[in-house]
Amino acid sequence: MTSGALGLVLLAAFLHAGWNIAAKQARHGDGGGQAQQLAFQLLTAFGVAVLWAPLGLPASVTELPGWGAWQWGAVMLSALVHLAYFSALLTGYAKADLTVVYPVARGAGPLLAAVGAVLWLHERPGGLGWLGIGAIVLGVLLLAGLLRRRPMTPPVRAGVRWGLLTGALIASYTVIDAWAIKRLGMQPLAYDYWCNLLRIPLLLPLVWACSSKAALRASWRQERRAVLVVSAFAPLAYILVLTALQTAPLSSVAPVRECSMLFAALIGGHLLKENDRVARLLGAGAIAVGVILLGLTSPGIPS
Repeated sequence: MTSGALGLVLLAAFLHAGWNIAAKQARHGDGGGQAQQLAFQLLTAFGVAVLWAPLGLPASVTELPGWGAWQWGAVMLSALVHLAYFSALLTGYAKADLTVVYPVARGAGPLLAAVGAVLWLHERPGGLGWLGIGAIVLGVLLLAGLLRRRPMTPPVRAGVRWGLLTGALIASYTVIDAWAIKRLGMQPLAYDYWCNLLRIPLLLPLVWACSSKAALRASWRQERRAVLVVSAFAPLAYILVLTALQTAPLSSVAPVRECSMLFAALIGGHLLKENDRVARLLGAGAIAVGVILLGLTSPGIPS
């Protein structure tokens, strides 16, 4: 990986941790219902459409004429998986601490892929691979408090559960998007912009069924700061990663992204005043090391 690509991925990791902290701080993260969560997702989709229009629309003018069925299929599939991912992530933040949900989500993708390769494909990860799997499991146990003889509380249990689901969805969209950028040659900015735009027609019927216009306006008044942060920085963080993927292999980019776990554990734990900050930082660090080891030994594992 070149120094330029490394810088892009590290900046993306910092921005990724930042917008997740903003999403956790939003009112729905304190136990809001499904209607509030859907309203927040729709507002962020509109936010991306507006804030990124000066860059996304010009890129679309040059890119869209060359898109065929495969390209539009990739965009639609990615939009659906991202929608499920964001829903799982926000639900996890509503039920548990960021310093539990976030590291488990980021580590679950490569862990599940590695376990699946061992169980169903009869692959052998090798020494580094088994160390990586062990480090991720150790990190999850630290986050859950089980290594400190502390009971796993319902919020921690929920955080691990929703983190695992979110991680599986992260693995899914990472493979789809890497295929779209590398195999189909799609331009990252236009691709990500349309993935976000398609979330609007997908979300509108759900929001209409679950909430009123008044609820949508109330959500904007209460959460507009978080909406703007997520709308601005979530696409930027991902576009930086997709841009790095144009010149760097996924097996190098994916592990470096996991620095976001350490950023989230350090910054998020302090801002949100969550408990067990030291243990959770150690857990996030163990998961990050595990993902890097899996990336070194199994280049095909997504993250």
